[in-house]
Amino acid sequence: MDNTLALVALGGSVLALLFAVVKAKGVLAFDEGSDRMKKLSQSIRTGAMAYLSRQYKILVIFFVAMFVVLGVMAALGLLTWFVPVAFVVGGVLSGLSGYVGMSIATRANARTANACQTGLNKGLQIAFSAGSVMGFTVVGLGLLYISVWYLVLKMGFGLNAEQITSAMLTFGMGASAMALFARVGGGIYTKAADVGADLVGKVEAGIPEDDPRNPAVIADNVGDNVGDVAGMGADLYESYVGSIISACALGFTAFNGHASVAPEAAVAFPMLLAAIGIVCSMVCTFLVKTGESTEQTMLLKALSRGTNTSAIVIAVVAFPLVYMVFGMENVGIYLAIISGLLAGVLIGHFTEYYTSDTYKPTRDLAAESQTGSATIIIGGIGLGMLSTMAPIIIIAICIMCSFGFTGGFANANMGLYGIAIAAVGMLSTLGITLATDAYGPIADNAGGIAEMAGLDPEVRERTDALDSLGNTTAATGKGFAIGSAALTALALIASYVQKIQEVGGEAVALDLSVMNPPVLVGIFIGACLPFIFAALTMNSVGRAAQSIVMEVRRQFKEIKGIMEGKADPDYATCVDLCTRASLHEMVMPTVLAIITPVAVGLILGYNGVIGMLTGSTATGFLLAIFMSNSGGAWDNAKKHIEAGNFGGKGSDCHKAAVVGDTVGDPFKDTSGPSINILIKLLSMVSIVFAALVVNFHIF
Repeated sequence: MDNTLALVALGGSVLALLFAVVKAKGVLAFDEGSDRMKKLSQSIRTGAMAYLSRQYKILVIFFVAMFVVLGVMAALGLLTWFVPVAFVVGGVLSGLSGYVGMSIATRANARTANACQTGLNKGLQIAFSAGSVMGFTVVGLGLLYISVWYLVLKMGFGLNAEQITSAMLTFGMGASAMALFARVGGGIYTKAADVGADLVGKVEAGIPEDDPRNPAVIADNVGDNVGDVAGMGADLYESYVGSIISACALGFTAFNGHASVAPEAAVAFPMLLAAIGIVCSMVCTFLVKTGESTEQTMLLKALSRGTNTSAIVIAVVAFPLVYMVFGMENVGIYLAIISGLLAGVLIGHFTEYYTSDTYKPTRDLAAESQTGSATIIIGGIGLGMLSTMAPIIIIAICIMCSFGFTGGFANANMGLYGIAIAAVGMLSTLGITLATDAYGPIADNAGGIAEMAGLDPEVRERTDALDSLGNTTAATGKGFAIGSAALTALALIASYVQKIQEVGGEAVALDLSVMNPPVLVGIFIGACLPFIFAALTMNSVGRAAQSIVMEVRRQFKEIKGIMEGKADPDYATCVDLCTRASLHEMVMPTVLAIITPVAVGLILGYNGVIGMLTGSTATGFLLAIFMSNSGGAWDNAKKHIEAGNFGGKGSDCHKAAVVGDTVGDPFKDTSGPSINILIKLLSMVSIVFAALVVNFHIF
C-alpha cells in the first residue's frame, strides 16, 4: 500500500505544479498598463532579481562547505551518504520556491494596478492568482521532494521503512538553512528600505508613501518581494517539508509491530494527506471573489471563504482516508487531523482579531496616537504581549487532544504520531493559505505603482483596500506558520530522542528531569536563543536602515529639483545599499542557529540538547507571535488613520502612527517570522549531528 500512497502523493505534487503554471499564464496574459507602469515594474523586477543573484552566490559557498562537512561525517559512518545530497537538493528546491514566487509577483504588480482601473474584483483576482502560483509551487515542490526520495530509497535502493525514515529525518536541514538565509536576508532588505523611506520621506519631508520623489521608493518595493515573497516562500516550503518528514519518521515507530496496520502505511499517510489537501485547496481557490466595495469586512470574507471552505473539505475527506489506511480502531488519527485544522483556523482568527482595524484592539491602538508616538508604541507592545495568550492555549489544547485521541496516554509513540499528524493537518491547506499571504506584497507593490504612475485616486483607493487586507492576511499567515512550527518542533524533538536511541543503542542514558544540570542549563540556553536571534536581526535592520536614511537625506540635499519633481532621484544607489547591507547582515544570525546545537551537544550532551530545543521552542513561539502581531497592529493602525480617522493623512496622529509602524516593521517582517524557522532549524541540525554528539560529548 505504501508505494501506492507515495505515487498518489507524487501525482498530487505534479498536479499542484501544473496548476501553478496555468495560474501563471493567466496572470501574464493580462496587460501591464501604460509604458510608465511597465518601466516601474521592470525596475522593481530588476532590483529583486539582482538581489537574489548576489544572495545565491553567497549561499553556494555555504552549501558547498556544508556538503563537505556532511560528506566527511558520512565517510566516518556518522551519516548515510544520502544526507549530503538531500541537503543540497532541499536547499535548492527551497530557494526555487521563493524564486518562482518572486518572479511572478514582480510581474503581477503592474498588472494588478492596471486591473484595479477596471474594478476591485479584477485587481483581487490578478493578485490572488499570482499568490496562488507561489502557494502551489511551494506545496508542489515540497511534496515532490518527499515522495520522490521515498520512492527512490524504497524502489531504487531497496531500503526498508525503518532505514528510509531514519535517512529522511535528516533531509530537512538544507531547506531549513535556505529558509533562514532567505527570511533573514530578505527581511533585513525590505525593512531597511521601508524604514529609511518612511523616516525621511513621510516623517521628515512630509511626502506621501510611494512618492516617486523618494529615492528609496523602488528599494522599498523591491524589498516587498525579496522579503515577503521570496523569503516567505522558502520559509513555508521548509515548514511544509519538515512537518511531513517528522510525521513519516514517527509513523514507523508508532506502528512498528502493530497487529493490523503496516508501519509503511503510517509512514506514507502524511504524504497522502498532503496530496488531498492540495486538491481541496485547488478547488477552493475558485471561491475567492468579491464585489466593488472597498469595505475590509467584505474583502476579508472573500478570502476567508476560500481558506475556511478548504479546511472544511479536507476535514470531510480525511475521514475515509484514515478509515482506508488505519481502520476504525485508529479513528483517533482523524481527530488529530481535525485538531490541527481547528487550531490553524483559530490561530488565524485571533491573529486577525488583534491585527485587523475592523476590530477593537487595533482601533484602540490607533486612538492612542492622539497622545503621541510614545503611547502608540507602548500600546502596540502591550497588544502584542496580550495576543500570545490565545495561540498558546490553542496549541496546548491541540497537543493534548491530538496526543490523547491517538492513544498517547497508553502508548506515547502513538501520541507523538498524533501530534505530528495534527501539524500536517494544519498545513494540508497551505496551497490556498499561502496564496492569501503572498497576494499582500503584490497588492502593496500595485499601490506603489499606481501612486508613481499617477493613476486616478480611485485606483489607489482600491489598491490600498487590497493592501490593507494584505496586512491582515500576512499577519494571519505568520500566525499560522508559527503555530505549525510549534507542533512540528515538538515532533522533531521526539524524533531527535528516537535518533539518539537509534545511533547510541543501550549506551544512551536519557535523563530529562529538570533537576539534571545539563537539561536545566540547556533550557536556559534555548530560552535565550530567540531573544539573541531577534536582537541580531533587529540591530541589522537598524544599521541597514541608517545607511538608507543618510543616502535619502543626501539626495534630497544635493540633487536639486527632486522635491519639485524636476529631477529624478538615484533609485539604483538605494537598491544597491540595501542589497549589500542585507547580504552582509544575514550571515551571523544563520550561523548562530547552525553552530549552537552542535556546541551545546558537544559540551552538555544529548540531554542538554533536548533541554535547549525545549527552551527555544517555548520562548520562540511566544516571541514570534508577540513580534508579528505587534507589527501587524501598528501597520493597520496607521492605515486606519489614513482612511480618514483621527485627522487622516498628514495629521499629528498620522505622524505618530507612522513612527509606530516603523518600529513594527522589523518586528513583523524580519525578526518575528524568522524565529519560527530558527526553532525548527535547531531541531534539524541537532538530528543531523546526533551521532557526533552521542560519540563525543563532555557531560
